[in-house]
Amino acid sequence: QVQLVESGGGLVQVGDSLKLSCAASGRTFNYDAMGWFRQAPRKERELVAAISWSGASTFYEDSVKGRFTISRDNAKNTVHLQMNSLKREDTAVYYCAAGSLARMLHPGFVPSDIDYWGQGTQVTVSS
Repeated sequence: QVQLVESGGGLVQVGDSLKLSCAASGRTFNYDAMGWFRQAPRKERELVAAISWSGASTFYEDSVKGRFTISRDNAKNTVHLQMNSLKREDTAVYYCAAGSLARMLHPGFVPSDIDYWGQGTQVTVSS
């Protein structure tokens, strides 16, 4: 089992920055990628960014490219999401995830495709 705990969410204004962190514990060698997903009210959960185990490969949803940066520290079993130039449409619950990179990137993914989820952290961007 792997446990994921997110931190860093909060209420910010348009244009502000925020950094989310996710600490992993347990059998952390059981997955090949980590990612950040988000779910806004009345919308489906969507991938925001993902990073391979080595950190050599990163993937971003189109609307966050150039604004968000995902990074990981395997020595500390943590993954971060630096979010800059936040917009109102970034408001959502953000979830840390660990599992198969291919499943994370699959357009038709469903939450059950992902092996491990954190509990989520709320990010609210106000104007």
